[in-house]
Amino acid sequence: MKSNLISKSETSSLLKTVSERWGIEIPKMKNVKVHQILDDAQIITGDGIKILKVEDDYLPFLSETEMLKKFPAVTVDMGAVKFMCKGANLMRPGIKEFGEFEKDKLVCIVEESQHKFLAVGKSLVSSSELESMEKGEVIKNIHYISDRFWETGKTIYD
Repeated sequence: MKSNLISKSETSSLLKTVSERWGIEIPKMKNVKVHQILDDAQIITGDGIKILKVEDDYLPFLSETEMLKKFPAVTVDMGAVKFMCKGANLMRPGIKEFGEFEKDKLVCIVEESQHKFLAVGKSLVSSSELESMEKGEVIKNIHYISDRFWETGKTIYD
């Protein structure tokens, strides 16, 4: 795995992009590192932040609980947990409760008993559409506990 510090201008442009996409203000920081883990995947680390970039998507890394709390979340029943941790997309029947979100936005998936973050995905429908659904895919699972990014991410410390 190759890791390198990125320049000040690259850092500010990256943080600006992520802030805009997430709709969350990310503070300026120095010493941002990019860890190339696959051809199409990088883990970006900085002062108190870990971002997973897969192809064109920027995701909050699953170990970053404080950051994850700023995103809309969907709570799933215990029956959905093992499927989420194997990378399955989230289907409507597994959802217990959900916050408000738009289509194509990042949504966190939380399990109902311990309220732990299981996965981060992209919504395939909006929360208003979800209310009237009985079945079908709701969230495309992009990053989940025990995936290859998770395993690699555990070995990266700033």
